Amino acid sequence: MPKRTLLTCIVLALLCLLAYARSLSLPLLEDDYFNIWAARHYGSWAGFPAMLHDDVARTRATVHWTIYLVWKFFGFAPRAFRISSLILHILDTWLLYAIGLAWTRMRPAAFWAAAFFAVYEGHQEAIMWFSGNNELLLFLFGGASLLCWIKANAHPRHEWTLRAAGLLFFALALVSKESAYILLPLFLLTTPSGDWRRKLAHLAPYCALAAVVIVSVFATRGHSFRFADGSFSLHAPVWLTLPRNFGRVLWFWGLLSAAVLFLTPAAASVRKSALVAMAWIGIALIPYSFLTYSSQIPSRQLYLASVGLSFLFGLAMVRLLEITSARPWLAALVMLAMIAHNVGYIWIKKQRQFRERAEPFEELIQAARQTDGTLWVQCFPRHPSIAEAAIFVALDRYPSNLIFTPEQAAERKPVATFCYH
Repeated sequence: MPKRTLLTCIVLALLCLLAYARSLSLPLLEDDYFNIWAARHYGSWAGFPAMLHDDVARTRATVHWTIYLVWKFFGFAPRAFRISSLILHILDTWLLYAIGLAWTRMRPAAFWAAAFFAVYEGHQEAIMWFSGNNELLLFLFGGASLLCWIKANAHPRHEWTLRAAGLLFFALALVSKESAYILLPLFLLTTPSGDWRRKLAHLAPYCALAAVVIVSVFATRGHSFRFADGSFSLHAPVWLTLPRNFGRVLWFWGLLSAAVLFLTPAAASVRKSALVAMAWIGIALIPYSFLTYSSQIPSRQLYLASVGLSFLFGLAMVRLLEITSARPWLAALVMLAMIAHNVGYIWIKKQRQFRERAEPFEELIQAARQTDGTLWVQCFPRHPSIAEAAIFVALDRYPSNLIFTPEQAAERKPVATFCYH
């Protein structure tokens, strides 16, 4: 690896650590316990057949494998699970940089885009909430597949090796999250003009794999909770959710970037690249715009869309350096302001919010640890199954001593009560 590339990767990793290393001290959150519980069953080789028969688990296989490996080597260690997410984010940041270098249109913007992606607060939940690691894995494998696609189009000598590797990575992306199919239009977005018939022929195997997964997911719509909890509905107000969240992603570094690119006399090719980056944002938001429980997409699901935002910012930084060539310190100030804004928001606001989200589980686990007998959980902000999973995972014991109703309390006579206000 050239020294310059190695130094760039070190700088990008340090930016990731600057933004998110503080979150390593956070406890685990609600769904983390349930997902660890499930992964201990599905993640092993012995649990593989059962995972294949689970409608939801089989499309998130890489998530279960990742969780199982962390648990196998480190046991119940919240910091180890959080470190695994931070490592995935660093790998994704390096991957974005590699995609930028390989993608001719975005090559000048590669470093600036990756630096923005490393510290961006808009997708913080994907890194700070361990259960958001499906988004990290989706981009890790989907981005690797996209990188192989770009390189295969540019290097005919290794074309078929790269296409085979890209297809394998795409298959792993499809079993990381159900929405991985949205990578297909992104493949076309990175394709240079030329023989489109040939490009579509090369995309056909990817489409076939995606079709298999899409059909298998829709075949479960009659009983899968994914179609009943508001996560996806064809009756959702997509016309409202998509543009609202497109604007949310652009605010406000995206809008500033667009202003630099469209309100200054930039070359037509630069503006076209900016439109491509904005198209990436819109495409990546589509699968998450079918929500019925909210018109605001959760921040963890903005992870893939933030790649397009990062390229938009990178292009603006290149343009800003051209405009201020006599005063490069202005561009340096913009970068420092961007880093300070995003890192400060994560450190000050999000760190506190995530700690507050973890409090009910920390207090319940502490109460159960100190109770030798039945514990009556009189009030708890989440479903009883989540409380049971927390006790099972954190204390490594079956939560049979937890009771949740007055009827159970009258029958089993609890020795202690717990209520979280």
